[in-house]
Amino acid sequence: MKIKTTLPYYTEINDFLASIPWPGRTDNPDFYCLRLKKLERDVQVYRPPFKRSFYFFALLFNSGRIQVNYGDQTVQDPDSYLVLHSPNLVYSFAHNNGLEGYIIYFKQECFSFFKPDFHQQFPLFDPLHTNLFMFDHATFEQLAPHFEAVFSAYEGSAKSQHMEARLKLLGLLYHLEEFSLERKKEIRLATTQQILLRKFTQLIDNHYIDKRTVQEYADMLSVTANYLSQSVKQVSGKNALTFIAERLTNEAKSLIRYTDFEIAEIAYQLNFSDPANFGKFFKKQAGLSPSEFRKRHK
Repeated sequence: MKIKTTLPYYTEINDFLASIPWPGRTDNPDFYCLRLKKLERDVQVYRPPFKRSFYFFALLFNSGRIQVNYGDQTVQDPDSYLVLHSPNLVYSFAHNNGLEGYIIYFKQECFSFFKPDFHQQFPLFDPLHTNLFMFDHATFEQLAPHFEAVFSAYEGSAKSQHMEARLKLLGLLYHLEEFSLERKKEIRLATTQQILLRKFTQLIDNHYIDKRTVQEYADMLSVTANYLSQSVKQVSGKNALTFIAERLTNEAKSLIRYTDFEIAEIAYQLNFSDPANFGKFFKKQAGLSPSEFRKRHK
């Protein structure tokens, strides 16, 4: 009998904070600032796919040798980076305890005094995918004071209001918008097919659990499946279906390695019809059965 599984969905910041290994809770349900510091113990942090109803962004630097995974994006030994995530996206992440920096969670209600249309006012929060900007430590040092201004106001103000901190957060978002525009200048030089490939991979990152065909993604991109397939192949050298399968395989590998879920539970969480189909798919992609992969990598 198939076990019905659903992605965890966090509507409250504190509920999500309770699910991660860093201590801390917020008295303000709409806003929380977390200074990320190295955990005392060496630990690999992995969060299986989930959704949350609020915004998240972070400025982080690496104080160790690490690999960071945000959705389909893998960063090996980054110096520093900025990550921004909109509500209601499918999200998973993995890293060890070598990251330090600033993390901010907020709901749009945090700006009830301003009420912007966030995705129009701040397009760096993309409703379709996670934005990730990598850079050197000098850039981190340039951005850090802007984050520090928010954190200092947050830590020094009344816990239930944080009005000064919220105003400074608004200023920080405008500053980051200018920063992201500078970082994205090279994207404007991309060809139509390169842009289509990027949109395709971004859509996969948010829909790989429930959409498995090229036709489904072509429909979302308002192109024919044939045109999408040809464009992806021309730009990347890989088939469009390969991108979908690789994203699914990478998440399956993380679930097998970093959780104690039964293989059948992983199969249903990834929306396979039964564990046997999942096993065939995984062995074709990874060269090992799920149980063999777990034994080798646990």
